[in-house]
Amino acid sequence: MTIDPTNAGGAGLIDRAKNIIFTPQAEWDRIAAEPADVQKIYTGYVLPLAAFSALCGFIGSVFIGVLGWRIGIVPGLVQAILQTALALCSVFVLAFIINALASSFGSRADMGQAHKLAAYGSTAFFLAGIFAIFPPLAILSLVGLYSFALIYIGMPRLMGTPEDKRIVYLIVVIVVAIVVQLVLGTIVGSLMLMVPGYAPPNPFGV
Repeated sequence: MTIDPTNAGGAGLIDRAKNIIFTPQAEWDRIAAEPADVQKIYTGYVLPLAAFSALCGFIGSVFIGVLGWRIGIVPGLVQAILQTALALCSVFVLAFIINALASSFGSRADMGQAHKLAAYGSTAFFLAGIFAIFPPLAILSLVGLYSFALIYIGMPRLMGTPEDKRIVYLIVVIVVAIVVQLVLGTIVGSLMLMVPGYAPPNPFGV
C-alpha cells in the first residue's frame, strides 16, 4: 500500500508512524522521494502526534497524578495546549538546526528534507508520551530517545550526509536542540506559573 504522508490522517498516519519505528531504513527511503509539503507534514502528522502526547499528559496530571500531586482541569488544558505548541516549535527548530548545520558536515542544505527528517524522526518521542497517562511510569518515556536513532538513520537518505560525518553531525544537532528545548521549556514553565490554580509538582509529595 502506498502511504501519503501529506494526508497523514487516520490509517495513513498510523502506517507512517508504525513503519518509521519498525522499518526505518525502508521508510526513510520512501520519505526521501516524497515531495516536501511542509504545511501538510505539520498539520497531518506532527500536530496529531503532538496533541496525542499532550492528551496523555493531560489525563495523567489531571485525573491520576503522582505522589498526591494533581492539577485542575483548566490548568491541565492550558498545559496541554502549551505542550502541543512547544512540540510544534521544537520540530521546526530542529529542522532549522539540521538544515543550518548541513553544509558543515558535508550534507545537502535542503529545508524541505530537513523538515521531513525532524518531523518523522520525532515519532518515537511523541509516541513515548503515552506513558504520561500514568505518571509513576513516566520514566519509561525515555524510550523516546529512539528518535535520535531514527534521525541518524535518516540523515544520509534525506540530507546526503556522508558516513564519516554522521555521528558528529547528530551529536551537534542533539546538543543544540537540547539547549533550545531547555529555553523553550523554561518559557512554558513560566507561562504555566501565570495560570490561576496551577501549582508546580512537589518532588517530595508534601
